[in-house]
Amino acid sequence: MKKQTVFATTKLSGFMRISCVAVLLFTLSACGSNDAANNGAGSGSGSAPAIKFLAASDGVNGIELWKTDGTAAGTVLVKDINTAPGGSSSPLHIIEMNSMYYFQADDGVNGLELWRSDGTAAGTEIVKNIDPAPGASAFVIPYGTNVYPYDLTVFNGALYFRASDGVNGEEIWKSDGTAAGTLMMKDINTTAGLGSSANGFIVFNGALYFQADNSANGPELWKTDGTAAGTVMVKDINTVNGGSRPHGFMPFNGALYFSANDGVNGYELWKTDGTETGTVLAKDIDIITQNGSGPTSFTVFNGKLYFRASDGVNGYELWETDGTSAGTVMVKNINTTVGEGSNPIYLFVFNDALYFRASDGTNGFELWKSDGTGAGTSMLKDINPGGGDSEPNSFAESNGALYFQSDDGVHGFELWKTDGSATGTMMVKDINSAPGAGAYPNSFIKIDGALYFFADDGIIGSELWTTDGTAASTVLVKDFSP
Repeated sequence: MKKQTVFATTKLSGFMRISCVAVLLFTLSACGSNDAANNGAGSGSGSAPAIKFLAASDGVNGIELWKTDGTAAGTVLVKDINTAPGGSSSPLHIIEMNSMYYFQADDGVNGLELWRSDGTAAGTEIVKNIDPAPGASAFVIPYGTNVYPYDLTVFNGALYFRASDGVNGEEIWKSDGTAAGTLMMKDINTTAGLGSSANGFIVFNGALYFQADNSANGPELWKTDGTAAGTVMVKDINTVNGGSRPHGFMPFNGALYFSANDGVNGYELWKTDGTETGTVLAKDIDIITQNGSGPTSFTVFNGKLYFRASDGVNGYELWETDGTSAGTVMVKNINTTVGEGSNPIYLFVFNDALYFRASDGTNGFELWKSDGTGAGTSMLKDINPGGGDSEPNSFAESNGALYFQSDDGVHGFELWKTDGSATGTMMVKDINSAPGAGAYPNSFIKIDGALYFFADDGIIGSELWTTDGTAASTVLVKDFSP
């Protein structure tokens, strides 16, 4: 069996085989439509198709920058950035700004640096060699991981990210797309070589918020207006033991919500309006232990903010908040075994309901849905019966159906879909027909209204597929390495 190795730009479940993963990074509309770039749709009758960028290997050039319009003929190598025999540039984290697409890549000479592309080979070039030491990388991937979120984020017409110039450590940088306009915005941690490790960038209320460590206060909440003078710590939340480590930022109802540790209550639900006095503990959910409730997976649905948290008694369950302490409550104790928790993750809004993966302690990790009430929160279908885990994940909506990968205990991880009913929850196709093998469909994207993904049929490796929701029309689009 041929094995094709490609790299994802998002953290995947532990069971996912990395040799069977590829990811589409962003949309490029051939007509320059911002709407098409955001949703993958074409720009109207008679227009050229939308284009997606991806990282893939043809077995000759290594992992390089490709693009596709959803057809075999239109799936082509943009540029062999790393021309060393078998060398890979491993492009990561593509984002659009001013009709150009920016990403990280390694040409084999300059290390992992900032690149850009207009979709042509001639227009694919390094923006700046930020760390000029021979072979040194501005974006350093930590040992033991294949990807790392360097948060390329567009704010006020500039690209913001975390990088190291080899002198100041990893700091916050900005770029206007030119070498001269790519510079360190502020040296937040002035200790030589250490860096502030700025991360988690999110735009909220006219500013860019993130976590950063100035060495004196530890990792805390910061914001910037795009200037060095306007880059400031919002609040020193943890004055006890060095840094609150805010993360999981989500705007909701006029405030920015996140998880942080004030050194007393553990990791709990916090919110900010952007001021020091307006940065407060929203609720101390876990008053039993010192660990905190550990809120994660923030998702806005039906006028409330939903998330996963533990109250110290029931384990991790589904919670909601309307922004008040009194209105921050557990939706349902799905797993009633004391301290176990259902561990709801992959929260996804579809057809006026919230879908997620959870375990009730009896049926294993299965597909659940909620209307936001306890009574309206139930397992949609026991896909892997008998206590096995179907572990649904990688949710994507297309043409009135919710697609995902799941394991029914017989076919392995295959392509599934649901219309929101138990009877309408079914396997679309057994792509890898070897008993229990699974095709691991992942990285779902839309191009001109059609759904595309990567899957391994057990013969040619992980390649580009498409589906309309029927088995007959779930077909291979392109074999990258025939």
